[in-house]
Amino acid sequence: MFAPDQYTLLDFGHGRKLERFGPWILDRPAPVARRTAPRVPEQWKQAHSRFLRARSGAAGKWRDRVPVDDRWTVSWREELHFELHRNPHGHVGLFPEQAASWRWLQETIRRHGRALRVLNLFAYTGGSTLAAARAGARVTHVDAARNMVRRARMNAARSRLADAPIRWIAEDAQRFVDREHRRGRRYDGIVLDPPTYGHGPRGEPWRLDDDLPCLLRSCWDATEDGPLFFLLTCHRQGWTPADMRRILFERARLHDDRRWQFGYLELESAERALLRCGLYARWTVP
Repeated sequence: MFAPDQYTLLDFGHGRKLERFGPWILDRPAPVARRTAPRVPEQWKQAHSRFLRARSGAAGKWRDRVPVDDRWTVSWREELHFELHRNPHGHVGLFPEQAASWRWLQETIRRHGRALRVLNLFAYTGGSTLAAARAGARVTHVDAARNMVRRARMNAARSRLADAPIRWIAEDAQRFVDREHRRGRRYDGIVLDPPTYGHGPRGEPWRLDDDLPCLLRSCWDATEDGPLFFLLTCHRQGWTPADMRRILFERARLHDDRRWQFGYLELESAERALLRCGLYARWTVP
């Protein structure tokens, strides 16, 4: 996980979360925290900046209590380094709840003892890409947003992975996987963290409920007789592990066996309370 001075979930409740990212304490929306109350209400006064959503769905705004750096860096395990900055949608360029997935990914890759070929889709600012590369994998990093690919490359350089065997691709995920299949390129492991809604670089619409099953099937087919590992995470509100199972086995028609693991992406607060931020499905060969 993160060292406390790099990231800490300080508190959550009433639809918001209070987090420390390096030197800065941020107060941001968290719809998954709507049904609980903050445990340390007085602590929220320490927030350096609070994000306010726009009602119309347009960009929101940050309201600063003190001057906050435009950009700063936090580290994971002193081996991966991420440049953060606050965007108009309340994000900073890092999803800390993914740290458990990075650890699982590294353990899985190292167990196989060779340079696995890993495909990372919806790869964002590169957390899973860098974790896999640090463990010795050859990674293909795919994200539809060119600016996210640029940020991921910058994070790789900060993490001393600028020369690691990583392919950087700005492309629609489904289109890229289909093209790789036609070219005969195959992967040993698949990682994907799709959004609930989104658009490809050419405006292609993406809806998780409708488009995920086809992409999952395509990803499985882009491996050598089945992957050595498969990692799916998402932040779809309202879904449970049972919903993930239905998507995988009934709609994507992946094979059901006991090697699949399902669970929640969670963050533990300073008060030892757990905030469920998303879901994961993991599969690996023994």
